[in-house]
Parts: sequence; structure tokens; C-alpha cells
Amino acid sequence: MPEFLIERVGHQGDGIAAGPVFAFQTLPGEKVSGDLQGNRLEGVKIVEPSAERVRPPCRHFKSCGGCQMQHASDDFVASWKTEIVKTALRAHGLETNILPIKTSPAHSRRRVVLSARRTKKGATSGFHQRSSDVIVEVPDCQLIPEKLLPAVEAAKRLTMVGASRKAELSVTATLSVAGIDIAVTGGKPLDGPLHTLLAQEAERSDLARLSWGDDVVVTRHPPVQKFGNADVVPPFGAFLQATLEGEAALVEAVRDAIGNEGKRGIDLFAGCGTFTLPLASSFEMHAVEGEAQMLHSLDQGWRQALEMKRVTTEARDLFRNPILAEDLRYDFAVIDPPRAGAEAQVRELAKTDLRTIAFVSCNPVTFARDAEILCKAGYALEWIQVVDQFRWSTHVELAAKFVRG
Repeated sequence: MPEFLIERVGHQGDGIAAGPVFAFQTLPGEKVSGDLQGNRLEGVKIVEPSAERVRPPCRHFKSCGGCQMQHASDDFVASWKTEIVKTALRAHGLETNILPIKTSPAHSRRRVVLSARRTKKGATSGFHQRSSDVIVEVPDCQLIPEKLLPAVEAAKRLTMVGASRKAELSVTATLSVAGIDIAVTGGKPLDGPLHTLLAQEAERSDLARLSWGDDVVVTRHPPVQKFGNADVVPPFGAFLQATLEGEAALVEAVRDAIGNEGKRGIDLFAGCGTFTLPLASSFEMHAVEGEAQMLHSLDQGWRQALEMKRVTTEARDLFRNPILAEDLRYDFAVIDPPRAGAEAQVRELAKTDLRTIAFVSCNPVTFARDAEILCKAGYALEWIQVVDQFRWSTHVELAAKFVRG
């Protein structure tokens, strides 16, 4: 078999040799062999391992596609993810102070998306194999905390009740203060008999809430999430940060970016209030979000909380209808867009005299594009806090501080 020297690890977690040749689960400096198929090396064998190679902590790692980087040391993953951010910035002629990465611990995911399907003997639920539709069961998953593990069995029972023979369900399980909140898509249409059966399964599995497609089947206990001093019940399937530790790191970074100056701020892509509500302990906030239901949850949480400043909300599609510069009359802005970034809204922010912009991103590439817009308009990128809340994955989160020069 031909041998290759791995030179670097790409953004998708594959080792890359000259060519380029891509080799799964390999590390820089390793000499590897395998069957070259196109530009990919299959059946990879490690001839000379890297000093950064470690024993994967999860016994499912080789078969499950949920994690990509368990074969690498924590120090390597931390420096690799930090370098991803630096590389994205360099592509736009930017550099800044990168703070030490903050990594969520094992067994800390409060939200997982399971795949589930009926089998000849019952049902299976878990994660897909890499680049496959095969579902791998993961009873010893190192991501899922013990309190969320019952969702795996609940997904199987829900599949038996509500999935057709060939359909695959997507089961989003979220850990709330009141227990597990499950939202299912891909199942049979919700009619009367199915509604009754699903409600029974929710009772049997002790779920806080069960949603099916576009409908809530039953809410046994409001699935509360805590944001600052507020208790919020998000709409089913609503976006939440993946871990409490990751969320706390991002909130802390946003607070550090804003400091204590000013009285009023705006939160763009506010969701259910991840940043709005903790900040409302100190500042008046205006929360803008495209999903009206998420804003309703945010507003209800604020109204029932104590010791909070005034919070107002606005349902608005910030991609098609960004808030214009002349309407951004605030002391600071927080922006946390989806992976596509927020180019149209950032161009309006760039025209303002806002003293500080706290920018949260889950995509270093689109962040760097948007950061260049702000920097060319006179903002300085003061620092970036990298956050690894999707442990052992290729995902990178960050929070950044921009100030008017």
C-alpha cells in the first residue's frame, strides 16, 4: 500500500496529505497507508502515529459519526480550533488577540438530535455512521449526560408508535429544568388515535413535553430554561446553545465586551433571550428575532422575572429587512446570527456610531467576512473568545468585541 505523510487537519476534521489526499481520523506528522480511491484514503492504517494521538474516550467512536476528533489530544483540538479562527481572519487581512479557548466538559450536552427508525425486531435510535444512513446505537455516549439518556429509549418507543416502516424520525431531545423536552419530525400524520398513543408514551417516558411535527401533543410540565433571572419556556424545537457551559462562556464574553457603560442595548437574532435576558439585569434591551414564537417566550420570561430592566421585542426578518443605521440608536449591540452570518445587517451596523458591538458566531468563515466590513468602517476588532461547546466535533463557536476606533 502507498504511504502518505499527513501535513495538516482540514476544517472537516480529515487529515490532509500532499495531493491533496484526505485521510479520516489522522493527525499532522503521521505516516499512514491505505487504499487510495480518488483523493480519499480508505482503510487507513497508522504507520507512524503522532504524539498527539490518544485513545478515544468513547467505545462507539469508530462506528458512530457523531464525533470526529476523539483520536486527538485535548490540547491539539484546542489549538486546531483556535487556528481555524486565525486562518479565517487572515483570509480577510485581519488579526487580533485570541483569548484561551473554553471547552465544555464531557457529558454536558443539554440538547441532542437523535435519528430513529423501525427494525424487524423493534426500533433503533442513535447517531448516523459517518457518511451513511446506518444508525448506530450509543448507550455509552460521552456527550449525553445521564439525565438526558432516557431520551434514547423514548425515541425508540415513539418510533414504534408513530413511524412508518421505512421512515426515519428526527428526535430533538432537550434537557430542561422540568425534565426532557422532545420534538419529533418525520412521523405519521397526527390524528386522534395517534395523539392518544403518543400522549401515553410521553407519560410512560416521563417527558416534560412532547411535540410531533407542527403540533404539541402534551405538556406535562413546562420545559423551563433559565436565562439570567428569567424562566423561559421556549417553543418546541427552538434553537438553544448546546451546553450550559458553552452558553455561560458566551454570555460572559458578551458581558465583558459590553462592560458597564451605557443604558440601552439591542440584541439582533435574539432567539429566546440567551443574551437579552441576562443583560436585562443591567441594561434596557430591545430584542429582535425573526421567529415571533421565540420572542413571545422571551417576553413572557421577562414579565415574570424580578429585578429586570425594561425589555422590548420586535419580530423582523433581519436578512431581508435589516434594521437601518439611523434606527440603531443604542449604546451597544449584540448580534448572534446563524451560520450564514448577517452581511446585510452588519453593513447597517458599520454605518452607526455604536460604541461597542458584541458579535457571537458559530461559523468563523462568515464571521471573518462580516468582521472585515466592520473593520473597514472604522471598528477595531479588540479580541475573540473561542468556545468549544461541541466537544470532539469540527464545530467552532466564538464571541468577539468590536469598538469604534
